[in-house]
Amino acid sequence: MKFSVGDIVGRKSYGMDILFKIAYIDEKKGTAMLKGLDMRLLADAEISDLIHPQPDEVQQYNSHSKNAQKECIKKIYRRRIMEREHLRGRSGMAPEQFFEMPGKILHLDGDADYLDECLKVYQSLGLTAQGVFVPERDQPDAIWNLLHEHHPDILILTGHDAYLKHKKNFQDINSYRNSQFFVNATVKARQYEPGKDDLVIFAGACQSHYEALLDAGANFASSPQRVLIHALDPVFIMEKVAFTPIIETVNIYEVIKHTITGLDGVGGLETRGKFRLGLPKSPY
Repeated sequence: MKFSVGDIVGRKSYGMDILFKIAYIDEKKGTAMLKGLDMRLLADAEISDLIHPQPDEVQQYNSHSKNAQKECIKKIYRRRIMEREHLRGRSGMAPEQFFEMPGKILHLDGDADYLDECLKVYQSLGLTAQGVFVPERDQPDAIWNLLHEHHPDILILTGHDAYLKHKKNFQDINSYRNSQFFVNATVKARQYEPGKDDLVIFAGACQSHYEALLDAGANFASSPQRVLIHALDPVFIMEKVAFTPIIETVNIYEVIKHTITGLDGVGGLETRGKFRLGLPKSPY
């Protein structure tokens, strides 16, 4: 069976549980580098283990992922309606008399396709987000200048990661494909802004070293149970941070419950929100 870069494939040995796109093929070794279609996983595979799914299998897989994404977005809009009604009751004024200033986001992503999807969702959710494609290993060197250029309230450092299958120590940072890069970038970001409530950081991808990322200074990270996380999970977490008032802390359980992956995949620390209300709204 012939395979090419860009093909959508599954792994026979894993029962085709996840669909991937081929990122690179090493003909001499007979291996391929795969990246998840919707999961932030980068995996090596024997070419002999790959199989092309049927078109209806791809359609069903994509449909399931899109439906999970849509459900998360619906929950966000339902929550915002309730928050605006609470504002009306508390102030005695209509929500349209106020203007909103959610937190600004800087998103570094090691996958250009994922970044494009995330930027579309940011726009649909009314968030101001600057996205920059930066390969994981280059993020520690790039972060300092990008922070000085954009001055964000919220920072996301993500891309691909994986726990290397031949390793046996989950606490060893060298057991992970890219966790060390996310850790180093987080450390650099904390040198720029030490305060966890002043710069809110999400760091990590699939199966990342959760404890090391939190120790480095991240507010939220993946992956507590070393499981796969959905490409949009960082977006859904930081949307809640961006729209939680600065006088309140983010309800960690609520925000993680409304991600696609849930508590096995992402977690974090008590953190103040970055949302500000303004009054009055200018007619211009």
